[in-house]
Amino acid sequence: MNILILGSGGREHALAWKIAASPLTEKLYCAPGNAGIAKEAECVAIDVADHSAVIAFCQSAKVDLVVVGPEVPLCAGIVDDLEKAGIAAFGPGKWAARLEGSKGFTKDLCKANNIPTAAYERFKGAAAAKEYVRKHGAPIVVKEDGLAAGKGVVVAATIEEAEAAIDMMFDGGLGKPAWEIVIEDCLVGEEASFFALCDGDTAIALASAQDHKRVGDGDKGPNTGGMGAYSPAPIMTAEMNQRVMDEIIHPTVRAMKAMGAPFKGVLFAGLMITKDGPQLIEYNVRFGDPETQVLMLRLMSDIVPALMAARDGQLKNFDLRWYPDAALTVVMAAKGYPGSYDKGTLIEGLDVAAQTEGVEIFHAGTMTKNGDDVFANGGRVLNVCARGKFVREAQQRAYAAVDKIKWPSGFCRRDIGWQAIAREK
Repeated sequence: MNILILGSGGREHALAWKIAASPLTEKLYCAPGNAGIAKEAECVAIDVADHSAVIAFCQSAKVDLVVVGPEVPLCAGIVDDLEKAGIAAFGPGKWAARLEGSKGFTKDLCKANNIPTAAYERFKGAAAAKEYVRKHGAPIVVKEDGLAAGKGVVVAATIEEAEAAIDMMFDGGLGKPAWEIVIEDCLVGEEASFFALCDGDTAIALASAQDHKRVGDGDKGPNTGGMGAYSPAPIMTAEMNQRVMDEIIHPTVRAMKAMGAPFKGVLFAGLMITKDGPQLIEYNVRFGDPETQVLMLRLMSDIVPALMAARDGQLKNFDLRWYPDAALTVVMAAKGYPGSYDKGTLIEGLDVAAQTEGVEIFHAGTMTKNGDDVFANGGRVLNVCARGKFVREAQQRAYAAVDKIKWPSGFCRRDIGWQAIAREK
């Protein structure tokens, strides 16, 4: 099969690494890719937002399957356009992608189908939103309704913080003025990431993971796109996994089918595990980043048949095998992230670091110049990943590799996996 991956981040590098290993893969392309992906696939300079250009490339290169990485093209309907052109694509159509594209849509779907989630209201203006906050008090959560690259959620500890977040979102602080925001109760518990593969009718559980959203050690500082992750999440016991499937995933798949927007692809549930059980924080409609990096390290099965089975509606009798090992990834980011940061800084020592036992390095925001020299080209730049018998071993291996990378303009958290390791002790 000729396969095209759309995207340029660490998630796409991890997918490329896994797809390239499949005996079904004859030729692998990635658009636009990055310096690391270029070692697994042929990178092609296509604007992913230009659907006609993507279709034209697929037709000329005889692409058999397109795997869409990021949420923006999914919410823009890239899968619908590819399928209309006769090109098989993995991912949800535009209407199904509303599960990520509109937090208000998802909250309403949960309410209508008794899916456990935090109490909420939707607002199109700041005055009514602030009145609601003053009435309900803090802590409280303020969310941009639409896509915001993982930065559209503010967990406000005080009423003043909540009001500032409301003003920021309606005033365009996330790039453009919000047309609607969602304000919801602040759930108490432990967060986990849960993934299910869906074919419109059937959903099968993948592995769980735990992400580290805050920029600093001890979960301090602003939210980011993710500073590290590990899998499996110890809090996700077999019983809890089953509850998530029964109470959250299956009702969602049934509801989407009933409204004429069957969900095909990866359903990524951000969960809060409370004293009463799992609650849905939000849905993403694609593989997570950086969770995909640890999932791909643990996936024993060939991923390509699984992607095709989801697209073709054939998951009913499908199963996947996983390594029992733990996997952990440390995100190395440019200093200043998630605020302003410099691009074009030199990164050295990657080959030496990659020789560390159990380690794989997936590139996120990188580019090459002068042959093989690698330079930073984004906020989150590298994913230093490792497998180990336990999370502690995976963590030790990952940080041993991090310490071999020479990048004075980069930084990382030094406590990825702390909750799991505390349990292991």
